[in-house]
Amino acid sequence: MKKITYLFISILSLTSIKNTSNAQIPMENKKQTEFPNTKIYPLRDTENGVKVQKVSYPNRIQINVVANVFYPPNYDINKKYPAIVVGPPFGGVKEQTAGLHAQKLAELGYVTLAFDPAFLGESGGYPRYIEVPEIKVEDFSAAIDFLSNHSLVDKKRIGVLGICGSGGYSVAATAIDHRIKALATVSMYDMGRARREGINNSTSYDQRMKILDEIGEQRTKEFAGAERKDIRALPEKVDANTPKFALDFLDYYDTPRGNHPNSTAYYSFTSLAPMMNFFSFSNIETISPRPLLFIAGEKAVSKYFSADAYQKAKEPKELFIVPGATHVDLYDRPEYLKTSIKKLDDFFKQYLK
Repeated sequence: MKKITYLFISILSLTSIKNTSNAQIPMENKKQTEFPNTKIYPLRDTENGVKVQKVSYPNRIQINVVANVFYPPNYDINKKYPAIVVGPPFGGVKEQTAGLHAQKLAELGYVTLAFDPAFLGESGGYPRYIEVPEIKVEDFSAAIDFLSNHSLVDKKRIGVLGICGSGGYSVAATAIDHRIKALATVSMYDMGRARREGINNSTSYDQRMKILDEIGEQRTKEFAGAERKDIRALPEKVDANTPKFALDFLDYYDTPRGNHPNSTAYYSFTSLAPMMNFFSFSNIETISPRPLLFIAGEKAVSKYFSADAYQKAKEPKELFIVPGATHVDLYDRPEYLKTSIKKLDDFFKQYLK
């Protein structure tokens, strides 16, 4: 498959518990027949007493979504816990920063779920590595479907955390899914605006029209049998003109720090058109009176997306700036996570009570 750099990112448990060997697996046989397309895998130990469990479930259009569910240390099978769905950055998977945030929040007493978006990672969807904004929104509601039927989850206390590209999609999901009781974002990207205008309005209207012309031509060619054209959301070559924020992304995705084989940052060139046509904040004011928290780094290239969302949203809302942090710093840097995770915990404890 031809890979061409075009532009970079202007980037359970279904009821009761039963014992299986030394692990308690939230699963009951009769529920497996009631939810035949849902699969529950054995629990695994992770850090600080948190247990993690791989699960899979269908979304509304029957694409199989694969996720990891994290359980608080020493969870009580007779209790109901608040839950948080964690969406990954654009092109990211559950094993990266989404899983890290899910782990950290589970340590604080939440049941959390980090998922692979449709068409990516272990989740289904074909063709692979395409972007369908409506389905990215559906990914959040599908996770709510699953958690709402989870034996350890209080379905009246489910929140969402969207990181980077998932931030914009999570806003759109919260506007139409009233089961989401509180929404937070970290380093949010409005992917639609980023694709329409480029980072910091670096793409002109004429340039956008030219890209759409090229997309139309490429669709015509691919229908006739031409090789699919893929692009990367990160630069493939670095030189003296590569902006620092792009280098920050590469330092995460292309190094052992955050690299994962299921997260290549490649996707189809023709995906740019539906992304340009997606407006993340078109109904953001309707989320009120449910609360919104936007967390951004002081030095983040994406900070203006959170500021724009904050301006358009209605109360209760908060824009929280982490001093000194860049966009990618908030993915995993301990010195910044200690601030952002505490803020997330304070927010969700207040509104998922």
